[in-house]
Amino acid sequence: MQKFYGLCAAILFASFIHPVDLAANPGQYPQFAQQGEAPNVKPEFIRVEQLVEDIINKKKPYLVDVRTEEEYKQAHIKGSVSIPLGEIHLRLAEIPKDRLVVLY
Repeated sequence: MQKFYGLCAAILFASFIHPVDLAANPGQYPQFAQQGEAPNVKPEFIRVEQLVEDIINKKKPYLVDVRTEEEYKQAHIKGSVSIPLGEIHLRLAEIPKDRLVVLY
């Protein structure tokens, strides 16, 4: 339980401290800038507070860091998996279908 609180605290603090440093640089992803969603895909956006609440309530989301490998190596949420955005379509089988999946 203490690990969950530590993760939650880290997520909350990360969302308030130096948000510019934490934001993804869209200039690094020009190939996705104008790409829309597939017609059968309806993403649901959640706030950091909702993610923290889900973790506290043991919903155990599957966290996918879609940034580049270099960005992932610099810093990432503990327990997350690195699947760069350009590789998602090749690695769909790795993403569980029986639990909440959070892409960040």
